[in-house]
Amino acid sequence: MFAKTRLTTAAVAFVAGTLLASAAQAAERLRVAGNFPAEHSVSRAMEVFKEKAETLSKGEIKVDLFPAMQLGGATENIDQVRSGTIFAVFTSAAYFTRTVPEYEAVSLPFLFDSREQAFKVMDGKISGILNDKMAALGFVVLGYGELGFRHVTNSVRPIASAEDFKGLRIRLQPNEVHLQTFRALGANPISMDVSELYAALQQNVLDGQENPYNIIANRRFNEVQTHLSNSGHFYDFITVAANKRRYERLSEANRRVVDQAMKEALAWQRAAAAEEEQALRDKLVEAGMTFTRITPETRAALREATAGVAADLKKRVDPALIDLVLSEAQAAK
Repeated sequence: MFAKTRLTTAAVAFVAGTLLASAAQAAERLRVAGNFPAEHSVSRAMEVFKEKAETLSKGEIKVDLFPAMQLGGATENIDQVRSGTIFAVFTSAAYFTRTVPEYEAVSLPFLFDSREQAFKVMDGKISGILNDKMAALGFVVLGYGELGFRHVTNSVRPIASAEDFKGLRIRLQPNEVHLQTFRALGANPISMDVSELYAALQQNVLDGQENPYNIIANRRFNEVQTHLSNSGHFYDFITVAANKRRYERLSEANRRVVDQAMKEALAWQRAAAAEEEQALRDKLVEAGMTFTRITPETRAALREATAGVAADLKKRVDPALIDLVLSEAQAAK
């Protein structure tokens, strides 16, 4: 009798273990990468996505996060998403411009005056067009967040006029509109991955760089740069892109979970980025950077000097899209 009871108990334990193992195997594991330091709002939004997706799915979805370039830089992460090695990436829209040049249309210099205007444009007709282009290449866009207005820093001189850009060796993202803009200002732009940037500034290989205040602060560029401006020459979006095949293999219920979790995560991120911007700029000044405010007159001169960039872009991208972006930006003011 004792042996029989022990056998029955063992059998129950075996069945329970098998069921638990099956449940674990059935859970969808989503690997998600990012390129930002742990304290950046984008990395924290990844945590929000993980918590929401796992909670809403009641454990059917498990999210493994790899922030802070743990799986390589932005270019490597995009390739990993496209191949299906990872499920999704949070990164700047600029890194998609080599494959979807239409993203350059929302990267035009001095296109937006406020984040509210920028998102009115991006959340409207434009995102549908861009998302279709991405889908054709095997991506599904899960949403857009804020990287923010980009500002110039350097260790040569304050930026107080359009002439002050001339001759500066400045690092930019791999976005042709960005590079053309700084060429038009007389600078010497150099495309470089952000992972190499601190060392290049420290060793004086470069004079300066341009990034939102959050990146300048979180990557401690203030340690190797002297001058800071509020040039706000580009507004940069975060694109969250997933592998389309992998996304479509999810059950309909789990796709809804992913969509809802990402919607909440990006809403949180946009709010956090907006709230933190001024404090981060103040932190940079307190850390010793010299801040030079760009006057309306200087901004007008910069806009005039870079006016030809949109016309050049029309040679690479459907002119109708450029005109639509410009008209949408004007309507959103």
